[in-house]
Amino acid sequence: MKWSNFILNSKVLSQKSWGISVLFLLFGNVLFAQKQKPETDIFIDNLFFITEVMVTDVASPPAAARFYAYSTLAAQTAWIFATKSPIEESLISKSNHFLPEVQIDSENIEPHFVSIYAMLEVGKQIMPSGNVLSSKQEKLVDLFVKSKWISKKQIDQNLNFAKYVAEKILNIAKNDNYNRLSTLTRYSPKNKEGHWYPTPPAYMAAIEPEWRTISPFFIQNLSLYKPKAPAPFSLEPGSSFYNQLQEVYQVTSNLDEESKLIANFWDCNPFMVQYSGHMAIGIKKISPGGHWVGITGIASKKANLNWKETLFIHGLLSMGLHDAFISCWEEKYDSDRIRPESAINKYVDQDWRPLLQTPPFPEYTSGHSVVSSMSATLLTDFFGENFDFIDTSEVYFGLPERHFSSFYQAAEEAAISRLYGGIHFRDAIEEGTKQGKIIGQDILKRINP
Repeated sequence: MKWSNFILNSKVLSQKSWGISVLFLLFGNVLFAQKQKPETDIFIDNLFFITEVMVTDVASPPAAARFYAYSTLAAQTAWIFATKSPIEESLISKSNHFLPEVQIDSENIEPHFVSIYAMLEVGKQIMPSGNVLSSKQEKLVDLFVKSKWISKKQIDQNLNFAKYVAEKILNIAKNDNYNRLSTLTRYSPKNKEGHWYPTPPAYMAAIEPEWRTISPFFIQNLSLYKPKAPAPFSLEPGSSFYNQLQEVYQVTSNLDEESKLIANFWDCNPFMVQYSGHMAIGIKKISPGGHWVGITGIASKKANLNWKETLFIHGLLSMGLHDAFISCWEEKYDSDRIRPESAINKYVDQDWRPLLQTPPFPEYTSGHSVVSSMSATLLTDFFGENFDFIDTSEVYFGLPERHFSSFYQAAEEAAISRLYGGIHFRDAIEEGTKQGKIIGQDILKRINP
């Protein structure tokens, strides 16, 4: 079933986008009118415009992480060169990728402007519906010129600088194997006991089965992050798989309201479909990586980070998400394990349905567990232990805010939410959490040798 056949709930998103844009322009003009340095809010608001495009495009979780990674990397790289900072401070210098020397005059360049513009330029070029960001770029130019942070005589020079840096980042993206995915052999379900096959209601084909072929930023050997094998498929009472199957069935049959709230708060399923008669309606939601990008913005504001720090942590977090999804997706299609919904319907209760809609890819390990643990590891290292915050990332999507006393607490809740939602077995959650933490720790070693 093609997403073009769905009636997408875009009207509400458009209204919210318009409201956010108005607030951005009003707030931005006040800041510039006061001759203050742009606050981190301006960067975060523009990054959210990229999130909106991903939601509209129904970007898969791995693809969304890739889009965030290259966009935020462009912002941080543009800042480094515009401020003539040491190249060693750039994230690209610590990655697996090589950036040719940037040969462009940085005189009369406004660093805040070019970092945002370069980010939007990469987002515009790399995402299917990225062209909608052109209007955001036009507003950005208008804002900086009217505020007199950039003179009309200097605007072309600044635009050329931002586009030059964006082109360098896009050249890296063009060579990460993403464009080759469509040429690889299509995945087919194995039709064997214990293996994955499409689940209701949409019965969508497996998403990104060859994502392992994408080039990571920091990981150099995927085998180092391989989790232990999942519990062997067995319906023998007392076996690990049987016990976990029964656990999902029992837990989801007795959920209290708090558990339901937790499951829905961390759902982050861009593929959700609801049916009304013969009509299929796609419900747009933020991706798992997008949720953690939102948390990073919230933490940045609370910690009063300066612009340089904000660009760094957003770029690092996004690049880490990209690598974590590559590792997780490799395991998903290696183990190719059946989802709880398929197993319970076939062997326990044909009428059972999970609280959350089952995502269209194999079960082990839990993607939420991997990326959440990785994110908590990076953010804890940057912001410190016991950094409490109020997570408002899902308010935009109609869910209430939640308070967390640390990033690890949030990651643990994100992980267990998959059990409450009925879409993961416990070992996928626990091993995914370990997998993500190891990835995060190794990234930190790469960043801080």
